[in-house]
Amino acid sequence: MTEKLFCFGLGFSARLVADRLRDEGWKIAGTTRSTDKADALRAQGIEPYIFSDDTPVADIQTALDGVTHILVSAPPGGNGDPVLAHHAHDLAALPDGTWIGYLSTTGVYGDRDGAVVTEDDDLLPSGKRGRRRVAAEKAWFDLGRRHGLCVQSFRLAGIYGPGRNALETVRSGRARRVVKAGQVFSRIHVNDIAQTVLASIKRPDAGAAYNVCDDDAAPPQDVIAYASGLLGMDPPPEEDFATADLSPMAASFYEDNKRVANDRIKAELGVKLRFTDYKSGLLTLHDEIMAKINGTKAKIR
Repeated sequence: MTEKLFCFGLGFSARLVADRLRDEGWKIAGTTRSTDKADALRAQGIEPYIFSDDTPVADIQTALDGVTHILVSAPPGGNGDPVLAHHAHDLAALPDGTWIGYLSTTGVYGDRDGAVVTEDDDLLPSGKRGRRRVAAEKAWFDLGRRHGLCVQSFRLAGIYGPGRNALETVRSGRARRVVKAGQVFSRIHVNDIAQTVLASIKRPDAGAAYNVCDDDAAPPQDVIAYASGLLGMDPPPEEDFATADLSPMAASFYEDNKRVANDRIKAELGVKLRFTDYKSGLLTLHDEIMAKINGTKAKIR
């Protein structure tokens, strides 16, 4: 039987998972918000369906027909998780043991003043977005327990990858080096997110939560400085967080300060990170950017 993945949301991370499984011969279906994007997905061999917070999948029975795996990347909003709001009953009818992966965030842990957090720590979100994620995770795990579905959560750190990284921020002139004493962030390359999700598919564990991050929680200003150096550019000047002119959204990212442990994905899923820190990730991305500019092949690192 051909396995089939249905993605509620085909964003940066979920799309890479979908593409890798499609290359392995899986059937892939998923949602998008616009008909233009739906046409593009169809041309790429992905069966598209329109879905949003306000718009359920019109033909959900056809969409879920033959599905063996579900990946959810649609974020919760003010009214909770949109997938569960519209389709909890439909998902509850899936066969026992159906694999469901929920892409969450390390924001569920809140602020730990630089301390290490593991999957066994209490969830103490400090902001509205984190509280919504905690509620959504709980709702997905509850659905799994009630209906025999194999739900697992992936708590993603700050995501970067091709086209979405500090190099692009520096090149565009948008980079800032805001310094808050002792502040560190955990990060994860999108390729390592994909390999973690694929490893979970091979080793399903109902009710499991996984921190998905690299080995090096680092100050954000250091990342910008390193990216600037790779590009041969002077880094932007440091700005004191206390006096920096930041939007409420930008300032909110500095509310949480923690080091996220990733031992579980290594021990239980056998994950070997391709990019163990931001330097190795950015160096490879820089090679890829330069190869594209020069019309050559990127170095294999």
